[in-house]
Amino acid sequence: MLTFADWLALREAADASARSTELADEVRERLRGRSTVTVHDLGTGTGAMGRWLAPRLDAPQHWILYDRDDDLLALAQARVAPEAKVTTRNTDITRLTAADLGDADLITASALLDMFTGAEVARVVDACAGVRCPVLFTLSVIGDVRLTPADPLDAEIMAAFNAHQRRTAHGRSLVGPDAAKLTIDAFTYRGARVVERSTPWTLGADQADLIAEWFKGWLGAACEQRPELAGPVEAYAARRLAENAAGDLRVTVGHVDLLVVWD
Repeated sequence: MLTFADWLALREAADASARSTELADEVRERLRGRSTVTVHDLGTGTGAMGRWLAPRLDAPQHWILYDRDDDLLALAQARVAPEAKVTTRNTDITRLTAADLGDADLITASALLDMFTGAEVARVVDACAGVRCPVLFTLSVIGDVRLTPADPLDAEIMAAFNAHQRRTAHGRSLVGPDAAKLTIDAFTYRGARVVERSTPWTLGADQADLIAEWFKGWLGAACEQRPELAGPVEAYAARRLAENAAGDLRVTVGHVDLLVVWD
């Protein structure tokens, strides 16, 4: 069984390939000329966002990393960028205020927004809006999954998975694949301009290990949402995993990257 850190390591190369270099280039241009760039990275995990973005920025950098897991923060602090100053903060990012982010030149996050509620999205947007620096949120899922070759069960499982992402858990109603649109609307309402780019994972035979883990998680969440699927998808699961093992399965998982600017 993979740990969460193992899962993040497994997906890091696919994430790096998917993120928009165009938006990263625009961030670099907007920050050009600063003697130091201070980046607040929300939900940092093992620091993959910093490893991807730090080499693309010109100035010396100070990365402030937020997570609720001290073990992940320790990994991230050691590995974000050798040349950067790094500070870690174990805190609830949905409770951050503009004062917490006040020295930010850039605010970043990756694969995070779908785990918020609508109220939490609004609070994070409010905190960022109070600073009015560029915001780069990458790899927000949009609920679109394509498997090749296609199978009649694909659409039903995708719908069940998306419903699971929108579930209410412990009193929190998650926004799941609606997160990107809610975030765009919230920033636009507050006067920002949001640039959106499609950044799908496009996975093939050379990423069979990632496909296998992603598929098991995708199918498991769908069956958790709709337990009556568990029996009917047994043969489907065996067939898909066999296709993957043979190098015959292709998977596209839709994401978007968002760059928020205050012109």
